[in-house]
Amino acid sequence: MRDRPENFYMIGSMGLLTSLGLGLALQAPTRTVWVIEGDGSALMSLGTVPLIAAYRPANLIHVVLDNEAYESTGGQPTISGTVDLAALAQAAGYTLVRRVNDERDLDAALDEALARRALMFLLAKVSGRADDGLGRVSLTPEALTERFSQALRQAASANHNAAAEPVSPC
Repeated sequence: MRDRPENFYMIGSMGLLTSLGLGLALQAPTRTVWVIEGDGSALMSLGTVPLIAAYRPANLIHVVLDNEAYESTGGQPTISGTVDLAALAQAAGYTLVRRVNDERDLDAALDEALARRALMFLLAKVSGRADDGLGRVSLTPEALTERFSQALRQAASANHNAAAEPVSPC
C-alpha cells in the first residue's frame, strides 16, 4: 500500500479505526473502504464489530494483521492467540469472513472481497515484528486530517463512481 491523500492514519488512537471506517463506508457507498489494523487495535474495538455487521456496508473490507502483539507500543503480547477474532466477526454477522496464513491465500481473499462487494473480515496471521525500517508517519495529525478531508471533498465534487480509488483509514 502506498501513501496517498485518501489514506488516513490513526496515530495514537488504537482501537478507533473501525468506527471511522464504518462512518466512511456509510457516507461513501460507491467507494471501497479498507480498514487495516493490527490485532491489538481490533481487540480494543470489539464493540464496533457487531455495529459494523448490523449496518452491513458492502463496501467495507476489514483487515486484521495478527502478530499477537501490540507492535506499535513495544511488542507486548495480545490475547489474540486465545481469542478467535474471525469467529467473533462471523458470529456478529459479517457477510464474508476469511482467515489467511500466506500470501497466496491473502491474494485470493482480497480478489474475492473486491469481486463480491460484500462486507468482509479478513484475519491475516503474520509472524514476527514489523520491519525496523518501516518508519513512522511523518505528517502531523492536523496535516493528515486536512489532507484526507481535502481528498474526500475533491472526490465528492468530481462525482466519483464505484471504480474510483478506495479510501483507507489506516
